[in-house]
Amino acid sequence: MDNKQFKPYIPAEKVTPEITITSIIMGVILSIVFGAANAYLGLRVGMTVSASIPAAVISMGVIRVIMRKNSILESNIVQTIGSAGESLAAGAIFTLPALFLWAAEGKTGTPSIVEITTIALLGGLLGVFFMVPLRNALIVKEHGILPYPEGTACAEVLLAGEKGGANASTVFAGMGFAALFKFIIDGLKVVSGEISFRVKGYAGEIGTQIYPAVMSVGYICGARISSYMFAGGVLSWLVLIPLIVLFGENIVLAPGTETIGQIFADGGAGAIWGTYIRYIGAGALAAGGIISLIKSLPLIVKTFGGAMKSMAGSKSESQLRTEKDISLKIVLAAIAVITVLIWLVPAIPVTLLGAIIVVVFGFFFATVSSRMVGLVGSSNNPVSGMAIATLLITTLILKATGMVGTAGMVSAIAIGSIICIVSAIAGDTSQDLKTGFLLGATPRKQQIGEIIGVVAAAFAIGGTLYLLNAAWGFGSDELAAPQATLMKLIIEGVMGGNLPWALVFTGVFIAVVVELVGIPVLPFAIGVYLPVQLNACIMVGGLIRLALDKMKKEEEKKKAIVNDGILFCSGMIAGEGLVGIVLALLAVFGVDKMIDLSGTLGIAPWASNAGGLVLFAIIILTVLKFSVWKKRS
Repeated sequence: MDNKQFKPYIPAEKVTPEITITSIIMGVILSIVFGAANAYLGLRVGMTVSASIPAAVISMGVIRVIMRKNSILESNIVQTIGSAGESLAAGAIFTLPALFLWAAEGKTGTPSIVEITTIALLGGLLGVFFMVPLRNALIVKEHGILPYPEGTACAEVLLAGEKGGANASTVFAGMGFAALFKFIIDGLKVVSGEISFRVKGYAGEIGTQIYPAVMSVGYICGARISSYMFAGGVLSWLVLIPLIVLFGENIVLAPGTETIGQIFADGGAGAIWGTYIRYIGAGALAAGGIISLIKSLPLIVKTFGGAMKSMAGSKSESQLRTEKDISLKIVLAAIAVITVLIWLVPAIPVTLLGAIIVVVFGFFFATVSSRMVGLVGSSNNPVSGMAIATLLITTLILKATGMVGTAGMVSAIAIGSIICIVSAIAGDTSQDLKTGFLLGATPRKQQIGEIIGVVAAAFAIGGTLYLLNAAWGFGSDELAAPQATLMKLIIEGVMGGNLPWALVFTGVFIAVVVELVGIPVLPFAIGVYLPVQLNACIMVGGLIRLALDKMKKEEEKKKAIVNDGILFCSGMIAGEGLVGIVLALLAVFGVDKMIDLSGTLGIAPWASNAGGLVLFAIIILTVLKFSVWKKRS
C-alpha cells in the first residue's frame, strides 16, 4: 500500500479539538485507574492487559454521549493518556518489586516512593522520546505492512461512535460487578476465593480460583494461550510435585532444610511448589524469554538498522498537521538531560556506566518493542524477555567492573527497571500513534499526551506498590510477582552463584522441549511458575471465549458478542483491581478485620467452598448476560 495515498478520517487540513481540559482530566484519571488495576493484576497472575480499547470506549461514552460533543480526536487523546498508565505499570511490576523482596530479606532498606517514582518517570519519558524519531519509519512508511492490531482496533472503536454509549455501559457494568464479587470474596470473606481437590495417596492437587479478573484474563487471551498456561500448571502440580514427593520422601534437597516428606506433610503440595517448583518455573521463564529474543534476532537487526536510517532523515517540522512531531532538537536534548539525571539523581543507584547502558539498550529495545507490537500486538510483546537479557548482560558488566554485592544487585535492577519500562511505553506509544495516524490526529499532540499519561502514572505507581506490599507482601500467595521474583533470582544467581541450579536447569530444558514441539514457551512457562488454581481459573475464561467463538451465528453478530465480552471482561479487570487497592488500604489501616464476616458467621469450610462455586457460576452468567444475551438494536 502506498502510504502517500492514505487519507485519514479527519483530513490534515481540518483542525478539531484534541488536547483539552476535558481530555487531560479524563485521560489522567484513566491512566491512574488502569495503571493501578494492571499493577495488581500483573503481580497476581504475571500478565497485564491492554487498556487502550476500554479507555477509548469510556472516553467515547463520556465525551460523545454524556457531554454531547462530536470530537473523535479529543477521545483519541483520552485513550492515549489513559493507556500510558497500563504500560508503565507493566514495566514497573516486572522488576521493581525485587527491591521490596530484598528489603524483606534484610539485604537492603525499603525503596522510597521517590526512588520508585523517579525510575518509573524517567523510564517512561525515555520510552516516549525514543519513539518520536521512529514514528515516520514504523507508523507512516510501513503502513499496510505493520498492522499494529490494538492500535487499529482502537481506531475502529472510536470510529464506531454511535455505539460508544452502549459499549461504555458494558465496561462500567463489568467494573461494578467485579467490584461487588471481589468485595464479597476478599472483603467480607463469606465465600472461598480458591477451591482445591486432592486424591488420597497422591501428592498432586487441582482446583480453581473464583476471581472475576483472573477469569477475564483467560477470556481476553483466548483458549489457546489459556490452555498453554493451564498445561504448565498441570505439569507442575500433577506431574512434578507427585514425582518429587514419591522419589524424595526422605531426602533433604536444597533450598529446603527439611526432608521432602516432612515439607509435604506440613504444607501439602503448595509447600513443595513454594520450595522447589518455583525455581523450575523460574528456569523455564528465563529460557522462554531468551528463546523468544533469539527467534526475534533477524527482526531486531533489521528494525535497528531501519531506525538509525530514519533518525538520520527524520523531519522535525512539516507543513501538514498530521506529520508534525515534537522537534528532534527537543527530543535529543530531553534524552541527554534524562541520561544525566539517571546518573546524578541520588534516588537512582546508577553510575555513569549504568546510565550509558540504559540509553544504549533502551533505544535498542524501544525500536524492537515498537516493531514487535506492530506485528504481534502489545499482549505478545516479550518485554520480560528483553528485561532478562538486559539484566544478564548488565549484571555481568557490573560484576566485571567491581560493582558487586548488594550495591551491584540494586544497581542492576534499577537499570533493568528503566529499560523494561522504556520497552513497555515504546510499544504502547506505537499503538497510540497508529490509532492517531488512522484517525488523522496531530502526532505532536499525541506525544504530549503520552508524556502527560506517563507523569500521572509514575506518581501513582509508587503509592500503589507500597500499598500492595504493605497489605499482602510481594512473593505471597496473593501477590506472587512472578517476573520480579525471577529477575531477583537471576541477579542473585549471577552475583553470588547461590541458585539451586539443578532445579533451574530442569526448568530450562522443560522450556526447550516445549519449544521443540511447537508450543509457545512463555505462556507455558508462566503456567509452570504459577499456582494451578490460578491457571485453572484462567482456563475457564478461555473456554467461555472458545464457546462464543464457535457459536453458529452470523459473523457480524458473533463478532459483536465476542467484543462485548472483551469489553465486559476489561471492565471486570479494572473493577477488581480498584477494589484490590481499596482492600489493601483497609488492610494497612487494620479495618479489614472489622468487615471480615467469616469468623462472625461461623461458616463451615464446605459451605464456604460451595458458596464459592455458586459465586463462580454467577460470574460466568454475568459474562454471558453482557455478551450473548445483551440486547442490541
